[in-house]
Amino acid sequence: MSLADPTSDTTPFFSDDSEAEGSEEPGAGPSQRREVEEPASGVSSMRSVFTVIVLCFINLLNYMDRFTVAGVLPDIEQYFGINDGKSGLLQTVFICSYMFLAPVFGYLGDRYNRKVIMSVGIGFWSVVTLASSYMAREYFWLLLLTRGLVGVGEASYSTIAPTIIADLYVKERRTQMLSVFYFAIPVGSGLGYIVGSKVDDIAGDWHWALRVTPVLGLVAVVLLLFVVKEPKRGAIEARPEHTLQRTSWLGDMKALCRNPSFVLSTFGFTAVAFVTGSLALWAPAFLFRAAVFTGERPPCVKGPCDTSDSLYFGIITVVSGILGVASGAEVSRRLRLRTPRADPLVCALGLLLSAPFLYLAIVFARASPIATYVFIFLGETFLSMNWAIVADILLYVVVPTRRATAEALQIVLSHLLGDAGSPYLIGVVSDSLKQTDSYLWQFRSLQLSLLTCSFVAVGGGAFFLATALFIEKDRQRATNYTPSDDEPIVVPKSGRSARVPVSNVLI
Repeated sequence: MSLADPTSDTTPFFSDDSEAEGSEEPGAGPSQRREVEEPASGVSSMRSVFTVIVLCFINLLNYMDRFTVAGVLPDIEQYFGINDGKSGLLQTVFICSYMFLAPVFGYLGDRYNRKVIMSVGIGFWSVVTLASSYMAREYFWLLLLTRGLVGVGEASYSTIAPTIIADLYVKERRTQMLSVFYFAIPVGSGLGYIVGSKVDDIAGDWHWALRVTPVLGLVAVVLLLFVVKEPKRGAIEARPEHTLQRTSWLGDMKALCRNPSFVLSTFGFTAVAFVTGSLALWAPAFLFRAAVFTGERPPCVKGPCDTSDSLYFGIITVVSGILGVASGAEVSRRLRLRTPRADPLVCALGLLLSAPFLYLAIVFARASPIATYVFIFLGETFLSMNWAIVADILLYVVVPTRRATAEALQIVLSHLLGDAGSPYLIGVVSDSLKQTDSYLWQFRSLQLSLLTCSFVAVGGGAFFLATALFIEKDRQRATNYTPSDDEPIVVPKSGRSARVPVSNVLI
């Protein structure tokens, strides 16, 4: 590889470049070469489809594992004897680990072999998740530690997988594939509640609920190694006259911070993360407390607890997520025919419509369980409209060589200000509002605390409306991006690498 070939991947471990580039036999004629010619990405159309299917399967497992804990939260609270604040920490420590490691894997994903990074991360996640299912009553702190380590594996995957899809498809086809990929978020989350509650019921022990995803995780590693093929970075979008050069991490960060569409959509997505993080952990427990207060369920004095609310909430999450992601992508596709600002407008619409329905769901929990489930369904459907669209916005307003870094930065900001603290915050506010330890105040304090989500959703809608003001300009800038004539390159200096402007090098 030479400096004249800036798009080549320098992969110091297990590179797939030779696999992606293919080989050409000596003496082969032009007609023979055309027959075996591969797409610009270096991956055939059929292999690309299989790659997306495997990535979707892994994404589904990630979210399934993440919300299995929420599905058996009443059992965990009873088993360890913990309050709402400590219960919220189970999600918070995971998100904190996940978000702080995301920039590390984003940096690696922009520079090294992505398939190997994901395989190692998912294998580690599977082992740690299995270990977390063997905690005794006196070791709640160890359960917190293992849940934090699970974030290592998820950070290695979530920052990198969308960039592989971006290197396989462009334009509307990319949006479609991202929609399929992000179907796994609501479906996996819902399955986490369903599998967690049903395994808990069958086994009579919540520990077994945490032993399902590790086995499937090891299957995912095998599929990732033998089915997924590493595409060439940015090749499917590159124009002949354009070359893509990697800049320093600091340069990438400066460019991203000067990108209004990226920054504003990230803050909008932060509101989504805050709301979904709060509801994901606390909604089943809230519904259970409402049923206990109204006398429909017996209180959980000794495990296993009644997990039917987790089952119902999981089913609602799966169905509303599928409808929300599909309808969001379709509405956006149709609206693009009228305005190039369609994507942020649809995201804003989804959040602004979800806010009143989530508010009504929380308020009606005591009076009408049926009305509560209906409002939760509508609120989650509108909330899910933006999952694939936000990812697509990031991919088309950021140049290919910065995408994994952009994914990582978005993960850090959205989780730092969103669901890293929201489950713990909701739990702490609930504990502070609780005047007595009666069933009334266990329900009432959590109800008042969860009302915060509706107002945060409105704020998120405002950020997406602001994104619409800049989206055209930023998309055009990323599409027509060419490196500056004074772009720094790496040259040797006294045995070490030094970055100097091109204009300083005599040719």
